[in-house]
Amino acid sequence: MGTASAEQGFTLLEVLGALALFTLLLLGIYSGVRTATHAVRSGEASIERLDEVRSAQQFLRRELAQARAVAIAHTDKGDPLFFTGDAHELRFVAPLPGYLGRLGPQLHQLKLVSDGKGRSRLEASFALMPPDGSAPRPLGEPEVLLDNIRNGSFSYRAADTQETKGDWQDRWDGSRSMPRIVRIALELDGTTAWPRLEAPLRVDASAMQGQIDLLQGLQRRGVQ
Repeated sequence: MGTASAEQGFTLLEVLGALALFTLLLLGIYSGVRTATHAVRSGEASIERLDEVRSAQQFLRRELAQARAVAIAHTDKGDPLFFTGDAHELRFVAPLPGYLGRLGPQLHQLKLVSDGKGRSRLEASFALMPPDGSAPRPLGEPEVLLDNIRNGSFSYRAADTQETKGDWQDRWDGSRSMPRIVRIALELDGTTAWPRLEAPLRVDASAMQGQIDLLQGLQRRGVQ
């Protein structure tokens, strides 16, 4: 009798119990794999976002540092405007990196534009500055430097004087001058922060004005 009982095998309850344990094990493995996959994707997204922020900051610092005293417009009195800007848009002239395939000074337009979803994106547009000093060509298609921006603004610091320190302004439209420092403050979605960007401009347009006028005069006489 004992031998016959031993050869009967597992009971139905034992099989069901084993299946239940096996199912729980599979669920645990699946949950762990899904959590690990989500963590990897989240980490990759964070790294990609950080790279976007770093690239945008490097580009903006480099281009603003290379801003040139080239007139992009003129006032009603005929005075040249080398730099214009407000809280959400600015324009200046600088050379682009050679790897972008654009040669010569380019008009830069940086603009905070609504994406239609309650957020903004920072766009850059460029136009070639003709060598004869005429008006810049039409701006090309905008390129997105950074998106998913909750809030942002541009501000401009004037040059120091002997009496006072230059103050910050939310608009720059002074003729024959350029700001000394441009601040770009952004608040981004997610956990990635935008380090405060204060980019100094190396060109003092007011100090170079006499030289610029002389060069323009020589060019005009050469054409005649």
